[in-house]
Amino acid sequence: MIVVSDTTPIISLMKADRLDLLYKLYHQVIVPKAVYEELINNEHFSDEAKEVQQCPFIVVQKVRNLQAISILRNVTGLDAGESEALILYGEQCADLLLMDENKGRKVAKQMDIKHIGTVGVLLEAYTRKILKSYEVETCLEAMLKSEIRLSKELCNMVLEYVGLPKRY
Repeated sequence: MIVVSDTTPIISLMKADRLDLLYKLYHQVIVPKAVYEELINNEHFSDEAKEVQQCPFIVVQKVRNLQAISILRNVTGLDAGESEALILYGEQCADLLLMDENKGRKVAKQMDIKHIGTVGVLLEAYTRKILKSYEVETCLEAMLKSEIRLSKELCNMVLEYVGLPKRY
């Protein structure tokens, strides 16, 4: 399975101390150069930068079609990382895109790109018995404490799905 990721799912999983889920689910995750730069050069994520640089299953790829990135950015208003991830998905003939931002997900849907967000990763890990229900809850809690934007409604839906009571 070929998986391409935008920045936020990787940051969110690191904040929950569960970056390992990407390896356990997909074995390798490809990120475009712009996403890699966002991950290692953002002063807000300096702790995470080292983890990303040393992560053997995150592979950096350059996007070949620079004109497509430029057009996508101009037409949609997406940032460089999101745009490169969308284009790289096509160039790699990927099976899945990891993306959390609503605007990027809407564009992915319009482009008929199969995508899930961080919560989808948690649910896939739960479904495949990699995570137990309490671990899903712990991940959600860690992300919320780290100021990762998750709606309370979505968190409650996830908790119900894994057999836990609503909390939010």
